[in-house]
Amino acid sequence: MRVALVHDWLNGMRGGEKVLEVLCELYPEAEIFTLILDRAKVSARIGEMEIHTSFLQHFPQIFRRYRSYLPLFPLAVERFDLKGYDLVISTSHAVAKGARTPDSCPHICYCFTPMRYIWYFYGEYFGQSPLKKILLGPIFTYLRWWDVVSSRRVDRFYAISKNVARRVAQLYNKHAEIIYPPVNTDFFVPAEGVEDFFLMVSALVPYKRVDLAITAFNRLGLPLKIIGTGPLAGRLKKAAGKNIRFLGWQDNESLRSHYQRCRALIFPGVEDFGIVPVEAMACGRPIIGLGQGGLLESTVPLRKGRKSDPTAVLFYEQRPEALIEAVNLFLDRESEFDKEVIREQSLKFDRSIFKRNIQDAVKKCVEEYSKRI
Repeated sequence: MRVALVHDWLNGMRGGEKVLEVLCELYPEAEIFTLILDRAKVSARIGEMEIHTSFLQHFPQIFRRYRSYLPLFPLAVERFDLKGYDLVISTSHAVAKGARTPDSCPHICYCFTPMRYIWYFYGEYFGQSPLKKILLGPIFTYLRWWDVVSSRRVDRFYAISKNVARRVAQLYNKHAEIIYPPVNTDFFVPAEGVEDFFLMVSALVPYKRVDLAITAFNRLGLPLKIIGTGPLAGRLKKAAGKNIRFLGWQDNESLRSHYQRCRALIFPGVEDFGIVPVEAMACGRPIIGLGQGGLLESTVPLRKGRKSDPTAVLFYEQRPEALIEAVNLFLDRESEFDKEVIREQSLKFDRSIFKRNIQDAVKKCVEEYSKRI
């Protein structure tokens, strides 16, 4: 069976790329289609696949300013030639699900989220300038129209969380079954020796709300280490006190070591699911995070006043004061967090479970499709 994997872009190893990596293990003979590719920033497993890029690959400053070319994304993904394939699996948080597939080929979309730039985080990415809204308004109207219309090209949607399944239903009027994304719990494991620092692992982009964590920890004066890169790095470093260290990009071994040694992971953004918190839990470390989105499905929150085998302290307003209160609650009740209990919660999202669920989904879709043609 010839399989095509369509992925939005490959310029780093975030949660979506870790999903793609597992699909490459399941379908080692598949070919990847992606808008842009930076081979230096993808894993060896992905890099050894045959990868096709779009015309955007050769545009000026494409890896630094790729979101500036957002209006061209639909055209770029529609120009992929997918004739001759027996199955297309798109892994999509932007336009990958809009690839045109032949009538003879079933198309499964594993949806990280409908395009967040145009539906949910416009202000965070493009600002609130009235002039910018006027200028970009027609472009975003087109992109929203295209996003809905192109969803009809998908034969079956799968979503990474209940949160995303609701969005797929609301925007596309499509049902999405839930398959939680994979976490490498064989690699991310607990260790001895917790140290006195808190940890963030995040792209330095607006919706991750690293700024909120910096404000809170400036006031708390507690040590915070931040792993990640992104366009807000300069601004965030200027805002951070001496108790906050930026470590930039780290390889997997260093990342695991930081997970294992931190007192807790700080997670103040709204995530569609959030693989990072589950990786931290696989290392036996608790989460202090916003009680919205994916954390509601992946963690067991601490209950005030009673023992609950917790894996996280959740706060429910995106304000520094709410995060400060959550950190102080954690400090008061830190002894109630058991690393083996936390580890057990992470095993619900192991890679082996994802692989089995995806293979079952593919089998079901292919069988249904063959009956229709």
